This record gives sequence, structure tokens and C-alpha cells, in this order.
Amino acid sequence: MHIFTMQIHYPTSCYNQQANAPGFPFDPLETIEQIASANAVVIFSMSTCYMCHAVKRLFSNMGVNAAVYEIDENISGKELEEALKTMLGGASSSIVPAVFIGGKLIGNMDRVMAAHINGNLVPLLKDAGALWL
Repeated sequence: MHIFTMQIHYPTSCYNQQANAPGFPFDPLETIEQIASANAVVIFSMSTCYMCHAVKRLFSNMGVNAAVYEIDENISGKELEEALKTMLGGASSSIVPAVFIGGKLIGNMDRVMAAHINGNLVPLLKDAGALWL
């Protein structure tokens, strides 16, 4: 099963020309919500994270075509990482993978695996239209 990876590229007008550094004229929380609501399943990941790889494989093996957003490969990754940390309650030591199903934050690896083991993950996926069993 193919895992769809997306990257958001911002136009050059998003750069602060005076400071010669990237400017971010967007709200990271709003950006995350927009990305999360654009697909049935969205995984915010880091390309070198083994837990992220495990979650991507879990969904792939279930037949779910999750949209994967590699935050470490994007210019706004640090801001999005901080926003995810806020959304996860700030105390979580593991920010990624951050999984959204049906536009709603499920959580990181621990929450996804708990939902899978408890039998709650498949109904969530079905309700979001990500799984047709």
C-alpha cells in the first residue's frame, strides 16, 4: 500500500525580505487544522523517527492511505512542531507521530496503539471514511 506524503510549499512572498530570514505569516495551529481536515487520516511525522515509521506501517497494513506530513522537511517545521506540542498538552515527550483521524487529533503513538488494541481504531477509521470493511 502506498503512503501519500505531502509537503506544503509557501510562496516566496512568505519570506521576510528585510531580515533576510523566513517569515511565517500564518497561524501554525490553523495550518495544522487545515491539513488535518483535508484527509481522512493525517500523520504528522519526522522522516527519521522510528515510531513514526511504525505508525505509518500500521495504517498501511490496515489498508489506510494516510496523508503523511514530514515536518522536518518543511521550512515551517519548528513552528508546526511547537503547535503540535501545544495541542498534545505540552507535557508529552513524544510529539510525533501526531495522528488525526477525521480531522480530530487522536494523539501520538501511545494513544493510537491503545485505540488499536482496545478495538476503537477501526470504528474511527470507518467513520472518517478511511476504511471500508
